Amino acid sequence: MALGARGWRPLPPPLFLLLLWVTGQAAPVAGLGLGPDGELQMERRFVPDECPRTVRSGDFVRYHYVGTFPDGQKFDSSYDRASTFNVFVGKGQLIAGMDQALIGMCVNERRFVKIPPKLAYGSEGVSGVIPPDSVLHFDVLLMDIWNSEDQVQIHTYFKPPSCPRTIQVSDFVRYHYNGTFLDGTLFDSSHNRMKTYDTYVGIGWLIPGMDKGLLGMCVGEKRIITIPPFLAYGEDGDGKDIPGQASLVFDVALLDLHNPKDSISIENKVVPENCERISQSGDFLRYHYNGTLLDGTLFDSSYSRNRTFDTYIGQGYVIPGMDEGLLGVCIGEKRRIVVPPHLGYGEEGRGNIPGSAVLVFDIHVIDFHNPADSISITSHYKPPDCSVLSKKGDYLKYHYNASLLDGTLLDSTWNLGKTYNIVLGSGQVVLGMDMGLREMCVGEKRTVIIPPHLGYGEAGVDGEVPGSAVLVFDIELLELVAGLPEGYMFVWNGEVSPNLFDEIDKDGNGEVLLEEFSEYIHAQVASGKGKLAPGFDAEMIMKNMFTNQDRNGDGKVTAEEFKLKDQETKHDEL
Repeated sequence: MALGARGWRPLPPPLFLLLLWVTGQAAPVAGLGLGPDGELQMERRFVPDECPRTVRSGDFVRYHYVGTFPDGQKFDSSYDRASTFNVFVGKGQLIAGMDQALIGMCVNERRFVKIPPKLAYGSEGVSGVIPPDSVLHFDVLLMDIWNSEDQVQIHTYFKPPSCPRTIQVSDFVRYHYNGTFLDGTLFDSSHNRMKTYDTYVGIGWLIPGMDKGLLGMCVGEKRIITIPPFLAYGEDGDGKDIPGQASLVFDVALLDLHNPKDSISIENKVVPENCERISQSGDFLRYHYNGTLLDGTLFDSSYSRNRTFDTYIGQGYVIPGMDEGLLGVCIGEKRRIVVPPHLGYGEEGRGNIPGSAVLVFDIHVIDFHNPADSISITSHYKPPDCSVLSKKGDYLKYHYNASLLDGTLLDSTWNLGKTYNIVLGSGQVVLGMDMGLREMCVGEKRTVIIPPHLGYGEAGVDGEVPGSAVLVFDIELLELVAGLPEGYMFVWNGEVSPNLFDEIDKDGNGEVLLEEFSEYIHAQVASGKGKLAPGFDAEMIMKNMFTNQDRNGDGKVTAEEFKLKDQETKHDEL
């Protein structure tokens, strides 16, 4: 029953004086019987494998016990009260035999103790409870040890190779922990709740021992923090799971760390040697990224979707930290952007991003442009004679390689072994390409860079060109056939016959059918007297010309319907 200052009844005055005679000397471990002259005897029934600390005089202990007489009759038990017995050792607060018996014990050690009357309650006993001259048996299990001179104990059992920053006072941290008593009993765990514990450090939000124990930790570090009760929940405990005077052991893994004063941090991983342009506010970027938490947990990746993230920067389309971190990048650059939560998703988080989480983005810039951009043309080679330049209406044959700004090849006519043929200005290519082929001579080689609003736009070409992609065309012009004046599909190379309708109307019936019209025009082209617009289907041109002359749409042209186009001063078109 180990009566004392915190026992269940006060001791008689003579017995209290007896307590003061005891010195805190450890008794030898012995057998079950009382030794010579009725000395204290102990049996160590269980000793843990690890015993970092043993009870010394002046320590405070928490232990469970069962007290019995030699015949096995129980006279007291802490288990019945569902509470440990808490007391200082060696300060006269216990009967002399118990003061001795506790010296040298380890937490979780179990001892069986036989205390003779002279080290217990002597010839007086305790009225109604302990008869005079009683030998007392105690089955003791030690739960806790601490000393008023103890400090927080820290044991780091894992530290990451890189530790760029450690916890300082006023930092905000996110960590997981298991909280146990010294005997290993679990009283709380953030792992069981599947949610980190998030708090400021060093400003009184935590128990004092935890405030101290977290200082100096790195993200990824794991440490055991042992806290004496006077730096934890003290004499009263927490009123729920933690009893009074309990030492606490926290097994802590630090996941996250930031300070409310933090700004973003940028680490350049790869910067291209040639960086002709850097991103500015208002630009539109396409980039890949891996998004992780500070402990390396992946929360998102554009690579997994096989699609870049496309956005304007500096205009609030992305979180503030990314808006800032994407400024000043080069095409092809790889950088790491670390974003504190107040510039990320804040206290609430989003989706699988926990609240108050620091975010790490490893980005690779694929391309960027500005909506105000036009095409860019760089000529790499021009032949000595470069006087005939391409213009609207000309028929061009050229080779090209088409790629993205990061060098990804999209298409190549060289690989296909045939040229690409178009009529310039006819809408057969994207607007940027049409612009890029202007004023080019045969044999010239140039690079044309086309922003998406002059290319394939936000939609791109499914499976071929990504949306909002800047395109790079390396072009070589191989052939140029001069086109006709704007608005003409056929012109005469000489004077027009005054009897043109009669020449076309071979059967002289006053009506020209499509077949007659087409046969006549083909003959003029073959003889060199006329010219069709190059690059278009000849039969389609014939049909369109005939339809223009067939004013009433009856499938035939009469002399009254037949007219020459008079807008052209030097050439006429039917």
